[in-house]
Amino acid sequence: MEMDRILCDELLEEVLRRLPPHSVFSPSTAAVSLVSKRWLRLYRSSKSGLEIKLSPDVCTPPSLSSFLSQFPHLSFLYIGIYTTVLGGGCGNVMSAFPDQILLSVASSCTKLTTLTLHDAPLSLSPLLSLSNSCPHLTSLDIYLSTPVSFHWLRFCRSLQDLSVSFTSVPGESKHVDDNALEGDAELKLEALNMYRIQPGDYGFDWLWRSCKNLKKLQLARCYGIGEDVSVSSIVNCFNGLQEVELRRCGVVVHEILLKVLENCTSLNSLLITNRVSGDGLLQFITHSRCNLQKLSLRLPLDLDNNHLLAVADKFRGLLSLRLGRCCLITGEGLRTMALTMTNELQELALRHCKVEPGLLTILGGRFRNLRKLDLSHNVMLVDNEFISMLASCNCLRELRVRGCKGLTNASVVSMFKSCKQLERVDIMECPGIDAEAVELFVLNCAGLRRINVEVDKVSDVSRSWASKKLVEVLDWF
Repeated sequence: MEMDRILCDELLEEVLRRLPPHSVFSPSTAAVSLVSKRWLRLYRSSKSGLEIKLSPDVCTPPSLSSFLSQFPHLSFLYIGIYTTVLGGGCGNVMSAFPDQILLSVASSCTKLTTLTLHDAPLSLSPLLSLSNSCPHLTSLDIYLSTPVSFHWLRFCRSLQDLSVSFTSVPGESKHVDDNALEGDAELKLEALNMYRIQPGDYGFDWLWRSCKNLKKLQLARCYGIGEDVSVSSIVNCFNGLQEVELRRCGVVVHEILLKVLENCTSLNSLLITNRVSGDGLLQFITHSRCNLQKLSLRLPLDLDNNHLLAVADKFRGLLSLRLGRCCLITGEGLRTMALTMTNELQELALRHCKVEPGLLTILGGRFRNLRKLDLSHNVMLVDNEFISMLASCNCLRELRVRGCKGLTNASVVSMFKSCKQLERVDIMECPGIDAEAVELFVLNCAGLRRINVEVDKVSDVSRSWASKKLVEVLDWF
C-alpha cells in the first residue's frame, strides 16, 4: 500500500498499459482491477481495446453508455450480441437493441478507430450518428439487412476498412431508394469485405461506383454482386486493386476473375477457396498482366498439375504459395513447379495435400529462402522426409505441422538444430511428440516467441522457461 501512495495516477496508468497480455502462465491483466477502486479506475482509463458480449435482457442503453464512459481512451471496441431472444415475441426488442447499442457507442467512444458490432443488423439512423460522432473511425465491421443503402458512408471521412455481413429481412422490398445517392462519391475505402450478398439483392451499385481507391476486395459466400449493379460499376473498383479474396462464392468467382483479367494490372495477391471453373482459372493465369506475389488456392476438384505449371511459368517470382486440399495435384507437378520457379519463395503451405516420398527434400533444396512453412494435416508425413527438408530451410521463422501424426520427437530435435531463427511453431495434434520433446524445444529454441501445443504436454520446466523468455504457449490456433 505504501507503493500505491507513492505512484501518481499517470505513472500507474503507464505501468498498467505495459503489462503483458494474458497467457496460460500469467493471470489476466484485469486481475489488477481487484486491488482497489483507484486501480480499477486507472485500469479502465489505460485500456485502448475492449471486447464485450451483450444481451437485451441484461443490458440497457443507459447502463452501457455509463460503462463505456469509464474507458475514455478506447480506440478498439468489439461488441457481440446474443440473438437467442429472437423467438417468444421478443423480435421487436431485439430489432431495436443493436441500434440502441450503436447510439450508446457513438455518444461515449468518440476516439474509436476500430469498431466491430456482430450478430444483429443495424439501421441507417445510428450509422449516421456514428459517422458524425466518431470522426477518427478507420475500420468498421457490421451487419446490415437487405435491401441496403450506403449513403451514410459519405460522412465517414476517415473510414478505410469496411466489412459488412448481409442478412435478409422477410417482407422487405427488393428495391432501395436511390434518391439520396444521386452522383458518385469518392470514398476513402481501401479494403472492402462483403459477406453473403445473395442473387436479387439491391442497393450495391452506388457503393461499387464510389469505391475508386480500393486496394483489397474480399467476397465470402457471395452468390451475386447486386441485382442493380452495372458492369461499369464493378469495373470501377479494379483500377489499382492489389488484393482479391474470393471465399465460397460459386459462379461469381469466374465473373470477378474475368473482370480483373480485363481491367486490373496491379493485383499482387489472390486467394480463392471452394469452387472455380478450371478453364476460367487457367485462362486467368495464362493471360494475366499482373505480377502476382501471393497465391492461395483451396480447390479440391478444380486445381490440377496444368494449373500449377501455368502458375510456375507465369509467376516465377512468386513469394507466397499456399495450397489446401488440392487432391488432383501430384508430387510430380510440385517437383516441376519447383524447378521452373526461382528460389525467391518465402512462404509455402501444403495443407491436406499429398506429400509423396522425396518431394520435401527437393522443395527444401530449391526454396532455401523459406520464412514460413505449413505442412499441417499431412498424415503420411514421417520424420525422415521432414528432417531432410529442414536441413535446407535455415531461414524458417514460422513452422506449422498440426495434425501430422507421423512425426515424433526426432522431428522436434531437428527443428531447433536446423532452424535457428524459428519464432512461431504449431505442433498441435501430433501424438508422436511428447512433453519431453516440448521441454527440450522450449529450452533450446533461442528465438521462440509462440508455440501451439496441448497444455498437458507443457511440463513445469517448460512453463518456467517459457515465462522467463516471454514465450506464448497456446492450445488453440
